Amino acid sequence: MLLVEQVDRLSRLTAADWERLKAELTARRLRVVALDLPTSWVMATGKVDDFTARMFEAINGMLLDMLAAIARKDFEDRRRRQMQGQAKAKAEGKYVGRPENKRRNTRIASMLAAGTSYSAIQEATACSRATVAKIAKRAKAAA
Repeated sequence: MLLVEQVDRLSRLTAADWERLKAELTARRLRVVALDLPTSWVMATGKVDDFTARMFEAINGMLLDMLAAIARKDFEDRRRRQMQGQAKAKAEGKYVGRPENKRRNTRIASMLAAGTSYSAIQEATACSRATVAKIAKRAKAAA
């Protein structure tokens, strides 16, 4: 059994990714019990006959698909609105985003030039691998 607070915590996936996740859950014989899906609670008790189990399995499958689709749409809508807000703020001349940490990035660039590994740089500067890669790409373009 897989207990989730809300279905959107389980899936904000694209349709294809959601289908793969469902197949994986089915292959592992996991049942999803979600607090926002009351019909899934019945399955958690284990006190149902075969007919009821099959009916609730079908209902829960349909409802999970619908809730996953709604969660994905909500996720995409929020991202779209966020990008619109950022574009509007940029057009108005307002700064959007965190300023670059130039001191840290200079340190990363010097460590890269010295041949230090990405992992060692990450550990020394407490930054992500993507940040190290971005600085490496920037240094390569400048060279």
